[in-house]
Amino acid sequence: MRHKIYGAISPRSRGLDPSYATIAEVLKPAGYATGVFGKWHVGDPPETRPPARGFDESSGLMYSNDMWRHHPESRRFDEMNLQFWRNGEIEIEDVSPEQQRMLTTWYTEHAVDFIERHSDEPFFLYVPHNMPHVPLFCSDKFEGKSGHGLYADVMMEIDWSVGQIMDALDEAGVTEITLFIFTSDNGPWLSYGNHAGYTPYREAKGTGFDGGTRSACVMRMPSQIPAGTVSQQAFCSVALLPTFAKLAGAELPEDPIDGVDVWDIICANPDAKNQHDYYPVSTARNFDGVVSGDGKWKLHLPHTYRTLAEAGNDGQPERYDTASIELSLFDMENDSYETTNVIDQHPEVAKQLQTYAERHRDMWWVEKEK
Repeated sequence: MRHKIYGAISPRSRGLDPSYATIAEVLKPAGYATGVFGKWHVGDPPETRPPARGFDESSGLMYSNDMWRHHPESRRFDEMNLQFWRNGEIEIEDVSPEQQRMLTTWYTEHAVDFIERHSDEPFFLYVPHNMPHVPLFCSDKFEGKSGHGLYADVMMEIDWSVGQIMDALDEAGVTEITLFIFTSDNGPWLSYGNHAGYTPYREAKGTGFDGGTRSACVMRMPSQIPAGTVSQQAFCSVALLPTFAKLAGAELPEDPIDGVDVWDIICANPDAKNQHDYYPVSTARNFDGVVSGDGKWKLHLPHTYRTLAEAGNDGQPERYDTASIELSLFDMENDSYETTNVIDQHPEVAKQLQTYAERHRDMWWVEKEK
């Protein structure tokens, strides 16, 4: 089975095919209450909205908060309202800049309320904040508080949000038995300059280099995960659904999925090995390459990619140039910045990763129509 989703889904466009199960659809039959408060962004037709995809409760924007008439570059959204939805109904028809300032607060309040009402039963809570995606907004209580600009103010408010949710788990008495995950989806959007964040790795968002794909991931479950554990194992979010299913005693979808259970890795079992042979790396238009399941190697297939030419400032982006890379192999243990192509030194590793790439392309990839 193949889908045709390339990059960020725009308003009124086809979303995630309903035949692909969501985490909520897997957990709900196992007796879990399910809630999502934040950025949905996997489709806004009726059959792709949260109530149709396994969520009992939902609120937030159906897509990215920059998909509105105030976008600094694109005119695609000039005639589209940025709508705030709640439980399948439009609550705010046209979100204003002042209301964007309240998004982090609203999502946090809804999440805390959900925990308070469902702490006596199994629950799955998903809180995908719109921030710090541009355009940046924060509430009055955090504006100027960091002393280091708007981006830092926004991050302080997200930190507050995480603290509020963790406190709610403590007060409900479920911290020990709750798996809490804090992570992100991609690296910084460097063309936005001081509104973009930072990565030490090569390139950034929109590329298959680690600056675009490597994100922070922190997990907590005091009864299962030793405090202070740092794992050097490779991990990808595709593993979350099968791992959650195992923990919940839920059935996996009938259709094939990319992920496998990695609970032993999360629990820092010293003998745990990642059961993925590889992880695919793709962007909006390219199948960029594969990473070995143990994270030691990354193979870049020949492709073009964007690279920053000039950074913007205060919410106004600047431009990218186009660069290219030949077939390249990087030793990610010793060269995490992807500076030295070692394909000539390790031809057998490259050959195996090419085999995985070809298999993945045959199974899943559909070239974008011109």
